[in-house]
Amino acid sequence: MPAFLDDLGFVELLIALFVIVFLRAQATYWVARAIVSGVASRRWGRWLDSPPMRRASSMLERYGAPLVSVSFLTVGFQTVVNAAAGAARMRWLLYLVAMLPGCAAWALVYATIGFAALWAVLGAAAGSPLGIALLAALVVAVVVAIVLVRRSVR
Repeated sequence: MPAFLDDLGFVELLIALFVIVFLRAQATYWVARAIVSGVASRRWGRWLDSPPMRRASSMLERYGAPLVSVSFLTVGFQTVVNAAAGAARMRWLLYLVAMLPGCAAWALVYATIGFAALWAVLGAAAGSPLGIALLAALVVAVVVAIVLVRRSVR
């Protein structure tokens, strides 16, 4: 965990993480919106035409605002979904309403198991048997979650 978060209590940590992810998501939304409006540079515009952005845009068209909320439970995909929402010029209030529960979920995950997973990875890299066991458990949990989600979509 970053040093400036070490001395915070759980509630303060949740609030700090919520603010961090809120600001990051808003920035991503507004940068993408600025690119589409022609305000930002062309170099940034190439990112909006990348395969991950096209995939996120088509998923956003298909699932709408709830995808924004759910995307916060992913790693990396949330950024492209937030950008796709901005690029699609999703109404800001609708985006905000969809984003808030996602931010809360992200803050809760990172305040609890998120940083524990990070330390497990670092422990495994350092050769700790406990770290390796936690990393293996995390991998199994992720695989099970992916399998269950894919089955429920079919």
